Amino acid sequence: MKINKVRLRQIHYWFAPIMLFPVLLTLITGSLFQISVITGQANDFIWLLEWHRGKFGRINLEMIYPFLNAFGMLMLAVTGIIMWFQTRRQYKR
Repeated sequence: MKINKVRLRQIHYWFAPIMLFPVLLTLITGSLFQISVITGQANDFIWLLEWHRGKFGRINLEMIYPFLNAFGMLMLAVTGIIMWFQTRRQYKR
């Protein structure tokens, strides 16, 4: 099955900026909350854990947030790997 390079790049191009925010938010809030646990101040920073899990005030995405993160990262990984293999094949010719 031949994959259209232009379409693949478009998918990757649109998913990358969309996925940047939730992945960075998950990374930063998880790391900061872990620091608060180490320093013994976890009770003061429960809101970091809530953001990490996808609860943003009245907007509660806790049930789907991990799946959205996982799906987005999987799409980026698959499209990126396919583009990488296509580029490597061109250089071998």
